[in-house]
Parts: sequence; structure tokens; C-alpha cells
Amino acid sequence: MPSRPRKVQKLAGYVLHYWSGIPGRGEYVRLAFEYAGVPYTEVNDTPKLIKALHASSPPHFAQPILELPSGRLLSQTPAILNYLAPKLGLAGEKGNLLKGAVEDDEVREQAEFERASVSQLTLTCLDVLVEAHDTHHPIASSLYYEDQKEEALRRADDFRKTRMPKFLGHFEETLVKNKASHLHLVGKTTTTADLALFHTLDGLQFAFPRRMGALEKSGKYDKVFALKVRVSGEGGIKEYLESGRRRKFSNGLFRHYPELDTEDEGAEEEEE
Repeated sequence: MPSRPRKVQKLAGYVLHYWSGIPGRGEYVRLAFEYAGVPYTEVNDTPKLIKALHASSPPHFAQPILELPSGRLLSQTPAILNYLAPKLGLAGEKGNLLKGAVEDDEVREQAEFERASVSQLTLTCLDVLVEAHDTHHPIASSLYYEDQKEEALRRADDFRKTRMPKFLGHFEETLVKNKASHLHLVGKTTTTADLALFHTLDGLQFAFPRRMGALEKSGKYDKVFALKVRVSGEGGIKEYLESGRRRKFSNGLFRHYPELDTEDEGAEEEEE
């Protein structure tokens, strides 16, 4: 079973601008580079980061910002991943063809559809991230958690009982229906969607260890959790995890507050 795409030619000049000390949204971009074995540097200097937000037209609303070898700047995590996917061999076997010229219209259509499918699933992973963040900041990001704790308890209760099973169920169904490989979301090679799901699951296990433990124990999402294990053992990611360079979860987008976590035994998996 294929694990990593063929190592792409090394490039130079990619610079990731992001805040220091937390995985954050920048981690989704780091994982793509680390998996592909493509070098990049990271700038965590706040004044430089603020300057980068307004350094081009159009200006950038927020980090992460990726500085390309050409000097152009690109922001928004899904836009960055969609741009990098074929260049790093992470857009699917057909989607990776978009790295170069594709003259056959039918082949191009298939390649564009596969790349879009990868992007679609990556966006869903990032939807989970947003909802997980909103469990501890349901009213406003500018307020402290303690200022919205009552609302956070209610939001987390719904997220645990209905949203987490719904998201995990969607990805389980996606893996079941992928006839090429039940350990990959699209096709039989690792894509940005697989890497995004890996990191999102890791974040959920940090933030909601009791609930995620119960969901894993249920056996309903075996393929989802198997995908996480697969990705963690693949070359570039395995090396990254063992290097000690990966930032630990703490007070970022994924946060662990014991009062927001419970096993929720017997909770119904409701639909929207």
C-alpha cells in the first residue's frame, strides 16, 4: 500500500509567517511541507508578521501567510493548502498532474475534480477546528474564557453530543466509500485532507480526551482512527513528530478545559 508520494524536487524560498508558540492554523501548512520533505523557514516575529499582512495587494486579513519563492504572499489556510497540494504531491494521484501542463481535456477535468475533492474534505476538517474553538469562546474571541464560561458549557455540550459524532461519521463514511483505500480519504495516496484530518483529530483528543476516548471505544469510527495512526507512522510525519519540533497544544485553538469534557455515555447522535 502506498504511503508517501515520490519525494518531490527540493525547493527553496518558502517562508511561513505565523505566531510563535502554538500549532494553530499554521500547523496544517507545516504538516504539508514536513510530509513532502520540502524545506521551508518560519518567521514568528510579530512586527514582521503585522507588516506582512499589509505588504501586498490585496492585503491579508490574518495569518498564516505563506511567502512564495517568487516573493508573492498568500493567506488563508485552505487557499495555501490548495495552492501547495499539487506542488507537494498532496492533491491525489490525478490531482498531482496539475503541477504541470495537462493538455487532454478529460484528464484535466478528472485532475481538477480530484483536487477539488481533496480541498472539499480539507475545508470540512477546518470546519471542525472552528467549532472546537467556539466551544471555549462561543461569544467573542476578544473575551476571556472565564467571561463566557456558562455559554461555553452549553456550546461544548452540544459539540460533544451531536457535532463530534456527526463529523467523525462523515469521515468514516468517506473512508468506507473510497474503494481505492479505506485508509485514505481520496484515492490511495496521502493528501492535504488526510494531513488535515490527522491534526484535527489530534487536537480533539487533546481538548476532549474523555469524549474522544469514548467515541473511539464505540468502534463506529475505526477507519478514522486508523487513518490517524497511518499518517503518524509515515516517513515525513514520523520524522517530524520524533524531532521535537512540533509545537504542543496549549492555549490555542484547541484547548483542554476539564469541565467541558465528558464521555457523554448514551448521547444520541442527532442530525442537523
